[in-house]
Amino acid sequence: MGEDCSLARTKSYTDEMLNWARGKGRILIVVHDNPDPDCLASAIALRHLFVMKLNRDATIAFSGMIGRSENIAMAKQLQIPLTPLALIDYQDFSVTCMLDTQPGAGNNSFPPGKRVDILVDHHPRREAGLRCRWDDIREEYGVTATIIYEYLQAQDVPIGSNLATALFYAIKSETQDLGREAARPDRDAYLKLFPLANKKLLYEITYPKLHVEYYLTINRAIEHSRIYGNLLVTNLQEVSFPEIVAEMADFFLRLEGIDVVLAIGRFSSEIILSLRTSRHDVNAGTLIKRLVEGRGAAGGHGMMAGGKIEGLADSAKEREDVEQLLVRRFLGIFALGHIRPLPLSALRRTALPALAAEIDNLHHIV
Repeated sequence: MGEDCSLARTKSYTDEMLNWARGKGRILIVVHDNPDPDCLASAIALRHLFVMKLNRDATIAFSGMIGRSENIAMAKQLQIPLTPLALIDYQDFSVTCMLDTQPGAGNNSFPPGKRVDILVDHHPRREAGLRCRWDDIREEYGVTATIIYEYLQAQDVPIGSNLATALFYAIKSETQDLGREAARPDRDAYLKLFPLANKKLLYEITYPKLHVEYYLTINRAIEHSRIYGNLLVTNLQEVSFPEIVAEMADFFLRLEGIDVVLAIGRFSSEIILSLRTSRHDVNAGTLIKRLVEGRGAAGGHGMMAGGKIEGLADSAKEREDVEQLLVRRFLGIFALGHIRPLPLSALRRTALPALAAEIDNLHHIV
């Protein structure tokens, strides 16, 4: 009954939204900088909705770059049409949509003050979003793509194999196979989309060939990681693309005994931050805003968040000072400023005996 009511509400909402857009001109879809699978899938799904219900195409625009190998493979394999935001003339468009980000969020390059008509996101609501004509913010959802999937369901729009693959991979990657911040609608969409997805394409997107820079970054991240109790801070220094900072944060959260990770990297004139936690008493979105307060922009939710500090001078000392400030704030929040940092290699003294004991116990069980 609950699912039927939710679908009925979505049908009513999208009916009104589509009727409003029907009489307008060209449609622009804007996603956040350095778009991830959730952005990409949401954008092509909304574009598909407009094509099928209004017989109108839409332009998908982004800023930054797509650098992560999986995201490049997704855009390439699924032939997602993308236009750099810098090439967009906003006067050519009568309808502007924004997905997986919000006006003033700091992670998109959409000009401040420009009108956004249709807003769909799963991050905490920002005040600027209230000025949008149509805003659908569902903080309880783990993935924006799930919301757009429900639009397609409510409007009885057929979903082809490529689109199903995109939507499924977005949910898969954003929630780490439903293990991170997945709500019931995300789980339902995941299970319904999997049979429709192209498994060969899914494999090629999930396991692409990786550039040597990826492995060099891992090496640098390990070398510059420091452990403070159950916290880990890693400084990747210069990175070749911004998304790898978040990727390394996810990577280190899997380290035994670690439940909060702060990853820092330098890209162009920016310092990129990514925060990950497995603790339910820590809100990553709130925490990262405290880290960049007065210096940059940040956002996120329970277990994952990101931020950046822009406009730094071309000075190694200034960047190092900012990075040290971020680490001091991070440790201060957890009252761990007095803890002596340990390199990863220091864990071997306790980890190896524990591993040996665990293996020995397994042998006894067998």
